[in-house]
Amino acid sequence: MGIVNLFGDVTYEGGGSINGPFMATLGASAAVVSITAGAGEFLGYALRPFSGYLADKSGRYWLITFIGYGINLIAVPAMAVAGNWQVAALLVLAERIGRAIRKPTVEAMISYTTGELGKGWVYGLNTALDEVGATIGPLMIAAVLFWNGSYQLGYLLLLIPALFAFLSLAVARAGFPVPSKLEQGQTASAGDFSPAFWGYMIAGALFAAGLMSFELISYHFDRTHVVTGQWIPVFLAISTGCGVLVSLAFGKLFDRFGLPVLLVAVLLSATFSPFVFFGGFGTALVGIVLWGIGYATQDTLLKALVATVLPEGRRNLAFGLFYGGYGVGWLIGSVVTGLLYEHSILALVIFAIAAQLASLPIFVLASRLQR
Repeated sequence: MGIVNLFGDVTYEGGGSINGPFMATLGASAAVVSITAGAGEFLGYALRPFSGYLADKSGRYWLITFIGYGINLIAVPAMAVAGNWQVAALLVLAERIGRAIRKPTVEAMISYTTGELGKGWVYGLNTALDEVGATIGPLMIAAVLFWNGSYQLGYLLLLIPALFAFLSLAVARAGFPVPSKLEQGQTASAGDFSPAFWGYMIAGALFAAGLMSFELISYHFDRTHVVTGQWIPVFLAISTGCGVLVSLAFGKLFDRFGLPVLLVAVLLSATFSPFVFFGGFGTALVGIVLWGIGYATQDTLLKALVATVLPEGRRNLAFGLFYGGYGVGWLIGSVVTGLLYEHSILALVIFAIAAQLASLPIFVLASRLQR
């Protein structure tokens, strides 16, 4: 599944690296770009409880996974034929909806390997493979733009990794038709959703509210010319490339030290916004690396943390509920930052920092409730 996600990330992170500037060429404002990205992320998280519940009830994990990847990946090259920002916005939403359908089943299936390999390492390795793809995708798009190719050509080329993702998914299905057989030891609790689970969800929502989408960041770079057009995908590639190393390191450290690793990661992530929105090229580069640490935290440490409070028989729903709450935080943050961007960059930065720092005491409280 890590290989599947590698090709998947080449596709939709490649597209995500230019969604903001491409929508701007079609007449979209900063608020439209940010709210579209936020609504997409919200749907990408809010629909997960439903797909997770359906997977738990039906047991059709692989079918749901294939349907999700189908919508998720085909929506990206389809951007090439978007003639206005409204169509482009709908495709951004469709891509996130497809991700919502397949994400809980993938995370739940992977959880069956954590008893043997460790929760932090399993999700860290999977995220690292994600990030390799998320580095390659924007670099592909950057190469197209450096050679004076169009945004539409870039989107079309992303059909190639999408096809490789489907091929890899078919291989995974053939090799591991029943993922639960991989389980060694106890990887889920026998009880229901605990107070610690809900605490982690609230903390995750606050963290999400301050993280911000790359669509808004790339819009800012393009509008202010701090980072020129062809360099914007390179910045995303640098961020995700750093995320590969961060995910592997954080995953190993989490298995050894637990929550303190997450708290340090949140502190680092909370500092990204002033670097991104104030200063020049070099300062923005520092900020985008810190932003990448935030994404590695979300993709590795939050999953590993949730895996410590999974209720047996409801793993898909648990991941779905957690990221449903995360999506609510993301939507609120995206709407607020999109509106603030038009009025006060300083207020935007203060909000982003405050939201992420507010998650720290709740993470600590939930951890005490778990013990």
